Amino acid sequence: MKRVTISARLAAVLTALTLLLALSACGASGGNTAADFSESTTAATAPEESLNSSSTADSAEAGEGSGTVTLDPGATSESARKIIYTASLELEATDFDAARTALMDAVEAQGGYLEHSSQDGSAEYQSRSLDCTVRVPADNYRAFLEAAAKTGSQRYLSEDANDITAGYVDVQARLAALENQRDRLNALAASAETTADLLEIESQLSDVQYEIESYTRQLRAMDDQVSYSTVYISLYEVATLTPVTPVTFGEKVGRAFGDGWEGFVDFVQGTVLAIVTIWPLVILAAVVVIVLLVTRPARRARREAKAVARQAARSQTAYTYPVTPTPEQPQEEKTPPQDSGTPKY
Repeated sequence: MKRVTISARLAAVLTALTLLLALSACGASGGNTAADFSESTTAATAPEESLNSSSTADSAEAGEGSGTVTLDPGATSESARKIIYTASLELEATDFDAARTALMDAVEAQGGYLEHSSQDGSAEYQSRSLDCTVRVPADNYRAFLEAAAKTGSQRYLSEDANDITAGYVDVQARLAALENQRDRLNALAASAETTADLLEIESQLSDVQYEIESYTRQLRAMDDQVSYSTVYISLYEVATLTPVTPVTFGEKVGRAFGDGWEGFVDFVQGTVLAIVTIWPLVILAAVVVIVLLVTRPARRARREAKAVARQAARSQTAYTYPVTPTPEQPQEEKTPPQDSGTPKY
């Protein structure tokens, strides 16, 4: 609020001074004073309309064929096209080291460079692979593909050409319009009469400069893609190259026998290597087995002796079953008959 108040006061002071000057020069300039005052006031109080009109004029000038819009005077010729070339190449080789060295030599010979590289696999099992991204000058793109195909047996090739001419011209036109708008803004900033106008112009100038830098980066990126082609290469190590021509049934059978034998040999070798790797456990297990085998007769004899002893103990032991005594019944005393002295008949 304070800045806005100061700007308003400065504008009022400038307006009053201009009015005094106009009234003092009324006799000399006649009726032109009012017109001059009107023009100065309009230019000082309406920078936004000037900026909009300058932007429209810049766009119109760019559309009418500014020299920086087209790629070159012969824009319709093939050399003026902006084309990005990319390719994917798969190779295989029995001598992996030699093929990789030859491939790197081809990259260097054609003026290219290695952008990305990764290698995997084992040389012992002939399973190494190389994946790399190569950037070569567009003029040497075709020559590099021919040289790279000779470093190994080509198994796959894919090429792509992306024409970005229309997009390139559009970015150039936008950049030219923004540069013209920047020049207009700089001119307006130099002739600004109030602080508020100057701040508004600088704000728009900052936005325009940011867009100019963004479009400039886009042009540089497209120029890099056009000037240097990209080739994705995969190199595989194999024991036998993949045949290019069709094979007969007999060759397939022979290859199947060969693959089976190689698989068996690999299995045996892997088993031996696994045993050698865990040799402490193998020795411990062997010692345990030997001890069990040596002590087996003695343990069997002890078990038999224990069984005989138990059998003998069973035969000599008499088992008695306890009898529960019954409570004794009280017996009645029998008294002998008394003699009454009377004879019996």
